[in-house]
Amino acid sequence: MQLDGKIALITGGGSGIGRATAVLFANHGAKLAIADINPAGGQETVEMVAEQGGEAFFVQTDVSQATQVENMVNEVVERYGRLDIAFNNAGIEGHPVRTVDVSETDFDQIMAVNVKGVWLCMKYQIPQMVALGGGTIVNASSVAGLVGTHSMPVYGASKHAVIGLTKSAALEYARKGIRINAICPSVIRTKMVERGFAEFPQFVEATKRINPMRRLGEPHEVAEAVLWLCSDAASFVNGTALAVDGGFTSQ
Repeated sequence: MQLDGKIALITGGGSGIGRATAVLFANHGAKLAIADINPAGGQETVEMVAEQGGEAFFVQTDVSQATQVENMVNEVVERYGRLDIAFNNAGIEGHPVRTVDVSETDFDQIMAVNVKGVWLCMKYQIPQMVALGGGTIVNASSVAGLVGTHSMPVYGASKHAVIGLTKSAALEYARKGIRINAICPSVIRTKMVERGFAEFPQFVEATKRINPMRRLGEPHEVAEAVLWLCSDAASFVNGTALAVDGGFTSQ
């Protein structure tokens, strides 16, 4: 029970890595706020947590909208009295195109969710943690934030930016007892990835071949890493970008 009695907020909790992390956190004793732009997915995660004896509630949130993010954090504090842990996981991938073919609309949307969304979440989460005397934040980056990504230039740029935000905030609030890290998964078997494979099925086996472990990652494998970063077991880990990638970035 590594998070026994902790209050945790997970954005993008309606599917994939966010959902897997929510279930794992609940199994380790945390009470949860599940945020997602998709009510059906968010409510389904809440039900999954409840089925396993955990406690969670859903708050519909578009993380690119400041008012909604502020309301999300306020709802957590009003319900539970505090916020100990945040996993800022909400993100979008955009369409695979080369740099010169990216539309301005797609650029703005990806940056609004993946970068502004993470910044807004920290903007409203950190003051609550400062008032509490400490806390832990994990931001969802990607291996695309560590290396170049062919035909996903804006997604890659957004995930590099998440690491920059993470490192800066970690420096600023280390003496306030707040640890802030980023998680950097490679290709994980989520709905986001399945959408891409449905459009380009030839990439499935190719993606497996370029990973040293010759397979995709699973959401629960990333969730375990997020759990560790949020637990006292990682008490001296701060400002890092942890790759969960089967060795992909070691090549």
